[in-house]
Amino acid sequence: MKYTRVLLLGVFCLSVSAAAHAQQEPARPATVSAPTAAVPVDDDDDDAVLDPAEPDFTIVNLPTTYVLPEHKGHFRIAHRFAGNLRAGTFGEKAGNLFGIDQGAIIAFEYRFAPIRRVAVTFHRSSFDKTIQFYGKYDPIRQHGAMPVAVSAIVSIEGTNNFKNKYAPAFGLVISRKIAGRVAAYATPIWVGNSAASLTEIGHDHGQETEPDEDPVSNGPRQDTFYLGLGTRIRAFGSTYLVGEITPRLDGYAPDMQEYGFGIEKRVGGHTFSLTFTNALGTTFAQMARGGTANALYLGFNLGRKFY
Repeated sequence: MKYTRVLLLGVFCLSVSAAAHAQQEPARPATVSAPTAAVPVDDDDDDAVLDPAEPDFTIVNLPTTYVLPEHKGHFRIAHRFAGNLRAGTFGEKAGNLFGIDQGAIIAFEYRFAPIRRVAVTFHRSSFDKTIQFYGKYDPIRQHGAMPVAVSAIVSIEGTNNFKNKYAPAFGLVISRKIAGRVAAYATPIWVGNSAASLTEIGHDHGQETEPDEDPVSNGPRQDTFYLGLGTRIRAFGSTYLVGEITPRLDGYAPDMQEYGFGIEKRVGGHTFSLTFTNALGTTFAQMARGGTANALYLGFNLGRKFY
């Protein structure tokens, strides 16, 4: 039976009123002549203050617990060149400018925070013309006695400009930041209907790749549960090393797990990452389908904050 079209899984906009614990100082006696110092603003309660251990919303492909301030936006381009750096001789790779001449899978996204600690994202990838809508809620921040930050995510994506092969997803992002220099992440994510596309993620020059038969129509629906593991290390100044891997723990798991690594530079409101991955996908379902053995692709992420 054909997979039922999901018209609305909804970007979850949870309205949670943030309690402001602004404590007033007791009145000083009139005999005290020293001026009263202004109460400092708690940076941990200001979402616009940069945390040097976590400067961006993604590692390579996996999400982070980085918070988008209320009513602010962020734009990102994810570019994955299609040339396999592990195929051919060095001369052949150099002749193709290390994959740049062999086309690319390009994704762009825009995220916006309609209310505090809630962000909604539109993501569009040129692979199978995939559109993903997802929401992120950041209820727990690392602060004081709380050793970790926790974010919840929910998503729905579909190919052919959100007309086919719908794949819902939900999960958590759990992070631990250390000394302003290291951030470690664990991201358990369940993806429904991850076998909706059994074709290998490859470069098709923007053309929709439809198999002759729908595997979901002719067999049981297959889902995937995977655990994303990632880290960001501030090597020096505003330069970072990033890495991630997404082993599949249950369900549909073709080929091998996706992984990626790179070097990242933050300049003002811009973040640029030079990346190397074994997969061309950038959405949750594309990551669930894994990467390709004996493949490595050059790419980059470019993000811009609008605040």
